[in-house]
Amino acid sequence: MESSDDRPAHESLSQCVVQSATNGDRAAQRAIYEATSDRVFRLMVRMVGQQDADDLTQQTFVRAFTKLDQFGGESKFETWLYRLATNEALQHLRREKHRRTKELVVEPTADQTDRVEEDERATMVRSALDQLDPELRAIFTLKEESGLSYHEIAATLGIPEGTVGSRLNRARRELRKILEV
Repeated sequence: MESSDDRPAHESLSQCVVQSATNGDRAAQRAIYEATSDRVFRLMVRMVGQQDADDLTQQTFVRAFTKLDQFGGESKFETWLYRLATNEALQHLRREKHRRTKELVVEPTADQTDRVEEDERATMVRSALDQLDPELRAIFTLKEESGLSYHEIAATLGIPEGTVGSRLNRARRELRKILEV
């Protein structure tokens, strides 16, 4: 698809797809889901664990498609979607506060010795993340796992950029303290 302005074709296509989905186009909704569901799922795994990630990913997309008309285009669509996903995860964590231990998904490695060490490290990190306040975990996950900028995290969570930086530093300090014990 060619674009008559200076924007890349994929950006215009994205806006076009979002607008079509807002108008009820099922193919456009499917295209959005296929383009973003893996990233939302990975975010959910990091936020709430493997056990609940599938359900919360689906809930996020149900909510997104029912609220598409509320997407104003002030930010990237993905930022808006991450905000919905993060809110869904935080609500779930509040409801399930007593459940602190979650399953961990670990990428397989070729060498078994490395895999055992990697599994142990990943379990320690997951356990440490589970001990963080859910809002600190959200900021840490959005930055370190999803690679969002401070600006994107601020837009996703509806907080000032400076707050993102201070909370991210606090999350890192707390994780370091937990992992040193």
